[in-house]
Amino acid sequence: MKIHLTSVFVDDQAKALSFYTEVLGFVKKYDVPVGEQDRWLTVVSPEEPGGTELLLEPAGHPAARTYRDALVQDGIPLAQFAVDDVQAEYERLRDLGVRFVQEPLEMGPVTTAVFDDTCGNLIQIATQPQ
Repeated sequence: MKIHLTSVFVDDQAKALSFYTEVLGFVKKYDVPVGEQDRWLTVVSPEEPGGTELLLEPAGHPAARTYRDALVQDGIPLAQFAVDDVQAEYERLRDLGVRFVQEPLEMGPVTTAVFDDTCGNLIQIATQPQ
């Protein structure tokens, strides 16, 4: 068994696609219309184009909004992405205007930072020792 797909709830799929591809550097994999306004919209890491897909899922369902908003209010990231160097990625993203709610923080062998994805979520980046 392996993880094939996971999702983040977003307010605006077009805005999310722009942020996740142009700022974070993911690559669009699928963009299929679903209904009148929504899309099956996934991105993947350019390092693993056949790897786990991230679905940029509309946050229109009331339960999704409640869940996501409660996480943000409590400062809990919805997802975590692995990076080789948190400090370097923090600086790159900060220079692109990304707002961090937690600067790089060493926690034992792991270093993390948390940013606002501009689409309603907090996302954590982490580096673990090799």
